[in-house]
Amino acid sequence: MEGILLKIEYQHIFGLPRKIVWKYIKDEKVLRNAIPSCQSFVQSSPGLYQVEMEITIGPLKDVFTIEVKLEKEKSPSYYHINLKGKGNLGEVSGKADLFLSDHQGSTQLNIQAEVNVTGTLSGAAERILNGGANKGIEKFFQSLEKEMKKNLYLLRKGRKV
Repeated sequence: MEGILLKIEYQHIFGLPRKIVWKYIKDEKVLRNAIPSCQSFVQSSPGLYQVEMEITIGPLKDVFTIEVKLEKEKSPSYYHINLKGKGNLGEVSGKADLFLSDHQGSTQLNIQAEVNVTGTLSGAAERILNGGANKGIEKFFQSLEKEMKKNLYLLRKGRKV
């Protein structure tokens, strides 16, 4: 698949212990609630997820169907993701390595990813990446941390999550 290859490196510090982050970073409900414009997030088999989400880049808007596969898991510190998906504006495929480590009572997440984007979406993706795509990634991980903390709070209050 030809297109543009985006290389992404990102780091986030979760204000939670690594065991908690590890538990929730793969939780279907937590992820569904943290992904912006997520329309569905379903685990079809262990480590395999089907995601439908709306992607908006400038004036471009489309619903993408994405298959996400978690592999090579090393609890509680590493896993590899493969993804592929498509919408009317193009296709995406990629891979990412996620590393979790202890960091002063919190958890540091490091991501190294490569994503290939084709179609109309590829030109827009290149402009956005050059303009600071890490803001979108940062927003996702902030939302993910908020969902993790919300689930912990509800558990402590004895409520079903």
